[in-house]
Amino acid sequence: MNAIISASELASDLTGTNPPVLLDIRWQLSVAKATGEPPFDGRAEYAAGHIPSAVYVDLDQELASAPGAHGRHPLPDTARFGAAMRRAGVSADRPVVVYDGGQGWAAARAWWLLRWAGHPDVRVLDGGLPSWEGSLETDEPTPAEGDFTPEPGAVQLLDADGAAALARSGVLFDARAGERYRGEVEPIDRVGGHIPGAVSAPTNENVGADGRFLPVEELAARFNSLGAKEAGVGVYCGSGVSGAHEVLALAVAGIPAGLYVGSWSEWSADPERPVAVGPDPQ
Repeated sequence: MNAIISASELASDLTGTNPPVLLDIRWQLSVAKATGEPPFDGRAEYAAGHIPSAVYVDLDQELASAPGAHGRHPLPDTARFGAAMRRAGVSADRPVVVYDGGQGWAAARAWWLLRWAGHPDVRVLDGGLPSWEGSLETDEPTPAEGDFTPEPGAVQLLDADGAAALARSGVLFDARAGERYRGEVEPIDRVGGHIPGAVSAPTNENVGADGRFLPVEELAARFNSLGAKEAGVGVYCGSGVSGAHEVLALAVAGIPAGLYVGSWSEWSADPERPVAVGPDPQ
């Protein structure tokens, strides 16, 4: 099964006999700014116009638990996540397509969670909403209640110890920007740097200028050159959102990978965990 879908394919599927449940996951990382501008409001963006039949899902409230010792976006409570998906019309026997405003991170988080929870058919709209050439609507649909019940464990989930071990035995990709990996800047977390042994692989290098994923051959060549062909693969980022996008890119390239959901926001909060800085993995 393909992990992504084009806008033209989605338009065709929406008119088919078993149209996908469509989820709008518009979200942006909120970082306090001196200008005092208001935080991004995904629901307001959705209300202003969304792909017809799409249901809004709130990443912070429904795809994550409250920030705490396990990071800024810990796994959501399974029961609450299941209820949110059923509210949105998700059922086990119906495909799901998720999209966001174009960055792809939030949609990938929803894709990964649904796969981890056992849904068999989930895809991400490649390029997000900007790739959609059809009409938009402002009416909020009220889909019939779905029947999806999460059964966690369908894909690999890493904890801090598992990520540290994989950095030694396989390859652990750090999906954040290179300057954060090197520890040159850290706008959010307690300390800058990376997990010792992790390899820098910024998420933004997996897509082209239009926000769509690079061709499969280019993605595979990139990840293989970074060590993915040699052993098991894991990914982390700041809080398990952009890292999900890297796991998605790896899936497009045909490479299975685990996700460390706690990521740097969990790792760096523990002063007992070692921190490496600079361009060298160690």
